Amino acid sequence: MWSNVGTHLEGSQWVGLDDIDLTDLALFAEGFPHDSFTRLRHEAPVWWHEATSHTPDGTGFWVVSRHAEMQAIGSDADAFSSSRAPDASGGGTLIEDLPYGFAAGVLLNMMDDPRHHRIRRLVTPAVAPRALARLEAELRARTATILDAVAARGGCDFLVDVAVELPLQAIAMLMGIPHEDRHDLMAWTNATLTYDDRELGSRSVSSEQAAAAMAAYGTALIERKRAEGGDDIMATVARATVEDENGGLEPLSELELLMFFNLLIAAGSETTRNAIALGMAALIDHPGQWDLLRHDLSVWPGAVEEILRWSSPTLYNRRTATRDVEVAGQEIGAGDKVTLWWASANRDEEVFDDPFTFDVRRSPNPHLAFGYRSHFCLGANLARLEIRIMLEELQARFERLSLDAPIERFRTNKHAGVKHMFVTFH
Repeated sequence: MWSNVGTHLEGSQWVGLDDIDLTDLALFAEGFPHDSFTRLRHEAPVWWHEATSHTPDGTGFWVVSRHAEMQAIGSDADAFSSSRAPDASGGGTLIEDLPYGFAAGVLLNMMDDPRHHRIRRLVTPAVAPRALARLEAELRARTATILDAVAARGGCDFLVDVAVELPLQAIAMLMGIPHEDRHDLMAWTNATLTYDDRELGSRSVSSEQAAAAMAAYGTALIERKRAEGGDDIMATVARATVEDENGGLEPLSELELLMFFNLLIAAGSETTRNAIALGMAALIDHPGQWDLLRHDLSVWPGAVEEILRWSSPTLYNRRTATRDVEVAGQEIGAGDKVTLWWASANRDEEVFDDPFTFDVRRSPNPHLAFGYRSHFCLGANLARLEIRIMLEELQARFERLSLDAPIERFRTNKHAGVKHMFVTFH
């Protein structure tokens, strides 16, 4: 089997806790390091990660690996901020501190309530179930076009030619972005999110050039949407007002709008494409599960949820403790970084029976692939719809697929970043 997707190696040599370095990107070269996190869940579910030569800021951080503690932290936004500790100069949801007022506190996913909720509410109608139901026929037609283009070739790079395309086209359509610009946006996003040519907490020439190009494009788009209007997400947000601290109304700042644009492109395309690719890889590795989908319509909703649990597209998010607080017997100090490893929670033996078994009939399936509570993924319903449509259309065309080579991954510990996945159609 080529995929190496979330397989737990029974009897493998467990590493010592002192040898685990979650900021060494080599640890993630072949996928999420499940053996290390199985050890952490059993021995140190809230564990202090000392700074190493790979760790940005030279600052250690807490690693939370169990489902229960992640739910508790996700439910307490007062004690665990997505923005920063009080009066800190940096914060955010990455291990490395990002400057407050530029990224932290300005990006929607690095913002706390009430402003986070007020801005989020502007977009919610566009991704609500009723709105997405109206989009299903269009998304299905686009999926058919994507698959028909590669079917005659007998195989393809499933990530580049298939998994990327539907989420990218969908988010471009929802944001009012010209179809022909989508691949530029994907290339810029890849360069800014991955670390193929740099280390955590650092920048490279290519990442800085991509960020600058993305900013220039986003700025021009926002100006156009503000002038022309429309019913797409960017036009709505560019012309909207939200309540300020004094109860008045104000437009979003230019930086908030630009950061919002960047976030939607990344979140709307990057995570779902990895779920589609890794979900397909899991079905290739488990042909009996693929056959279940073919013959039993009742398992389809569960299959989508199991793909999300199995792939866990976002590996972690960070919070910052705003005050001293105790979690699972550990004293977390005000200002400490706290990382929530969703991919570990989704293999928690205390929550999931046989968590290292891929089972499309799994029920219940309380996975945390979309996060938890106030920062639950805004595009969850859209992602579920895209995964279901893609699988249905694949099933309609192909008896099975096979992997031609090991999956190639981006160098990152933040996302389940698939770079290439070559398949043959049967």
